[in-house]
Amino acid sequence: MTRQGSLLIVDDNELNRDVLSRRLGQKGYAVTMAADGPEALAKVAGAPFDLVLLDVEMPIMSGLEVLGRLRETYTQTQLPVIMVTARTQGADIVEAFRLGANDYVTKPVDFPVALARIGTHLAHKWAVADLRDSEERYALAMRGANDGLWDWNLLTDDVHWSSRWKSMLGYDEEDIGVSPDEWLTRVHPEDIERVKVALMAHLADRSAHYESEHRMLHRDGTYRWVLCRGAAVRHQGRATRLVGSLTDITDAKVADALTGLPNRLLFVELLDRALKRTRRRSDYGFALLVLGLDRFTVVKDSLGSLTADRLLVAVAHRLQATMRATDAVAPERPGSTLARLGGDEFTVLIDDMTDASAAVRVAERLRQALEEPFELDGHQVYTRATMGIALSGPAYVEPEEILRDAATALHRAKSQGSTAFELFDPAMRARAVSQLELETDLRAAIAERAFAVHYQPIVSLRTGGIAGVEALVRWRHPTRGMVSPVEFIPLAEDTGMLLEIGRLVLTESCQQMARWQHRFGTDAPRVMCVNVSCRQFAQTDLIDEIQSILSDTGLASSCLHLEITESAFMGDVRSAHTTLNQLQSLGIEWSIDDFGTGYSSLSYLHRLQAGTVKIDRSFVSRLGHQERGAEMVSAIVGLAHNFGMEVVAEGVETAEQLACVRRLGCDYAQGFYFSKPLEAAAVEPMLTTQPWRRVVTEEARSSDTPATIHTSRVN
Repeated sequence: MTRQGSLLIVDDNELNRDVLSRRLGQKGYAVTMAADGPEALAKVAGAPFDLVLLDVEMPIMSGLEVLGRLRETYTQTQLPVIMVTARTQGADIVEAFRLGANDYVTKPVDFPVALARIGTHLAHKWAVADLRDSEERYALAMRGANDGLWDWNLLTDDVHWSSRWKSMLGYDEEDIGVSPDEWLTRVHPEDIERVKVALMAHLADRSAHYESEHRMLHRDGTYRWVLCRGAAVRHQGRATRLVGSLTDITDAKVADALTGLPNRLLFVELLDRALKRTRRRSDYGFALLVLGLDRFTVVKDSLGSLTADRLLVAVAHRLQATMRATDAVAPERPGSTLARLGGDEFTVLIDDMTDASAAVRVAERLRQALEEPFELDGHQVYTRATMGIALSGPAYVEPEEILRDAATALHRAKSQGSTAFELFDPAMRARAVSQLELETDLRAAIAERAFAVHYQPIVSLRTGGIAGVEALVRWRHPTRGMVSPVEFIPLAEDTGMLLEIGRLVLTESCQQMARWQHRFGTDAPRVMCVNVSCRQFAQTDLIDEIQSILSDTGLASSCLHLEITESAFMGDVRSAHTTLNQLQSLGIEWSIDDFGTGYSSLSYLHRLQAGTVKIDRSFVSRLGHQERGAEMVSAIVGLAHNFGMEVVAEGVETAEQLACVRRLGCDYAQGFYFSKPLEAAAVEPMLTTQPWRRVVTEEARSSDTPATIHTSRVN
C-alpha cells in the first residue's frame, strides 16, 4: 500500500508557500502551511507530520531557532527537517546541520531535486519506523512466549544471552558472562553428549536447524527441562553465527497430561532425591506405594476410553483430597507426593517414614477412599485399588530399584486376589526373577517347539472301552526336565503365549488322532478332546484355524471334541453362542470343563447346548467319605441328562470312586485310576488290549448292589 506523506511547509513568503504546496499536493502529499515559527511549532504540537520544509530567514523567529526547538522533542528520524534557504553561505548550512537538520535546498527551489530529497528522507523515516515496529512486535512476541534468546558469534566465540535466558535459570543480568560454557556446563551430565552431537551436526550443515530437549541446572540446584532451538548463519558455506531461543518446558515435561499429577519423569527425580537423602541422613527413610485399579480394563472396554479417562481423573482428585484431608487433621504427618505412572497405576511417595505399619495405614485410607462409586456419564462406576508397598533401605541405589520392588509387591497382591496390599520382601523379588526367567524360557520353547502332548484315556462306564483321550501339554525344559502345566499355563495365559501353545497342541493332537485311526481302526479312540483357553475362544479366527488344521491332518470334524471352561463364555454369552453354533455346524462337539467350579448357570447350560459336562475332580475326590459329595455329583448328572448331555467324571483315583461315579450315572470316567497322561507310544498298547473292558462288563452283569471293581491301577 502506498503511503501518503504528511508535510508542513514553513515560509513567511505566501507566494513561495502556495507554489510549493500546490506542486507537492499534485504529487500526492498532504500539505499544511505555516507563515512563521510560532505557528509552525503550534501546528507540530497539534498534529503529527512526516517531514518539515523550513525556511531559514523568517521574522519573529528564525528557521534555525525553530529547528532548535523541534530537536528538543523530535529526533532526526522521528521528524526529518529540510532547510530552505536563499543564502549560499556555508556558515548557515553548517549551523543547520549542527542543530539537527536532515538536508537543505536552495531558493529558487529546484522542484525535481526537492522532490527527490523529500522522498529519500521519508523512505528512511518509514524504514526506521517499520524496523522499530517489527522489533517491538518481536520483543512482545518473545515476552509472550516467555522464551530466552541467545546469539553466538562463532568467529569471536562470544554469546549474548537475553535477560530472560538468564532469569529462566535463576540469575541476574550481571551473573552470566559471554562464554558458551555458561550454557554447556549447566547441561545435565546425562544429556551433554546428545546436546553436543546435535549441535555439531547442525554446524556441519547436516540438519536444517538445531533442536534439543535437555535438562539445565538452575541456580537453586534443581534441573529444569528446556527446549533449545537455533539456526546457523553461514557465509560461503561456513557457519559464522548461531542464533536461537530457550524455552522452559519443565511443567509440560513432568506433568501427566490427563490428571495434571507429576508424571513418571518427575516422580523418578523425586525418588532419586529421597534416596540421596537417605545416604546423607541415617535417621531418614521413606515409603513408596504403587497403586493399581482393579477392573479398569472392564470399565474401558464396556464404557469406552473417554469414560475410562474420566475415571482416572476422578480417582486422582479423590486420592489428592484424601491426602490433603489427612494433612489437615495431622499436620505433623510426613509429607506425601501423588503421581501417575501411566495406565491405571498411581504412586505415592511418603516422606520421612520408616514404619511399615504407618505405610499400611496410609494404604488402607487410600483404599477406603476409592470404595465409594464414581458418577461418570450417567453411570455408577465401582473400582477398588490394590497396592504394593516398599520401604527405603541401604540396598537401594537407583529409583528404578525401589519402583521395581513396589511393583512386584503390587503384582503379588493382585495375584492373591483377596489381598488389598502387599509389603515387599526379598522373596518376592526372587519369585519375580524366577517368573521372568520362566517367561524367557517359555518364549524360547515356543520357538523351538519344545512341547510334548500327553494323552489320558477317557473310559466308557458302559463298555469299559477307551472312548476318547484328552490331550494335555507338557514342556520339555532343557535343564528342569518335564515341567507341569500348573507352572507354565497361567504364565502363558497372562502373556498371550497360550495362543501359540494352544495352536501347537491342537495341531499335534489332531495329527496323532489321524495316525491312530489309520493304525488301529475301530479300536482307536472315538474322539480327541482338546482344551481351548479363554484367549483362544475369544479369537475371531478360531473357526478358520480349526478348519485349516482338520483339512491339513485329514481328521474328520466329528472326531474332535473341544473342552471349554465356563469362564470362557461368561464375558460375552451372545458371541460365545455364535462361536459354539459354528463349531457344531461343522460337526465339532464341545464340553463344559470343570463344571461346578465356576458360575454353573442353568440358563447358560441350556442355552449353549454343550454335548458333554465334565465334573470337576474336586467333587469326585469327596466321594466315599463326604455325603454331600455324592449329592452334588448326583445333582450334576441328573441335570446334564435332563438336558440330553453326557457326563464325564474327572480325577477318578480309586476303585471306590469309580464304583460311585458309575452308580451315580456318569457315562465316562478318567483319572489316575486308569492312567496318568502318557506319551502317544505308551497309550498304544492300551488301545490294543482295552484293559478295562472286561472289568466294566462284569460289573454291569452284577446285581444292583454297589459295584466293587477288582483291578490293578494302571500307572
